[in-house]
Amino acid sequence: MSDKKKFKETTVGKLLFGAASMINPTLGKVLSGVTSPQEAIAEIGKSKIPNDEKIKLQQMIYDQQNKEMEAVTARWESDSNSDSWLAKNVRPMVLVWCIVVFSLAGILDSIDSVPFTIGATWNDTFEKVMMAVVLAYFGGRSSEKAIDIFKNK
Repeated sequence: MSDKKKFKETTVGKLLFGAASMINPTLGKVLSGVTSPQEAIAEIGKSKIPNDEKIKLQQMIYDQQNKEMEAVTARWESDSNSDSWLAKNVRPMVLVWCIVVFSLAGILDSIDSVPFTIGATWNDTFEKVMMAVVLAYFGGRSSEKAIDIFKNK
């Protein structure tokens, strides 16, 4: 059982379903089962609505996702400019913690004499958390550096 929000309950989902229902009520029904923006974009592409309306809906999803990413970047920049040691170092500390814990769990799981195994559900969870943390940290740092370079030109 997952506590993950259904796509239609997210901000992007509400925006999309509202627009889809206004453009074409049957499209709202098609999109009711999607769980992510990527699935919504794919379903819109397969739907039988005019191409210009498909483009409008898909653009709305991209725009909303970009707004959300910009908000995250703004929070990270605020953290970086903060006088608080914890605010400046929370991302690197989470990255190090994840690498240490997940590496230790992987090593323990691979040693036959140690009665420790990572279940399939946890393995998938570990993979997603590590990917999110590493991508967020290095992607966030890269975007911060790129923004600084463009501001200084």
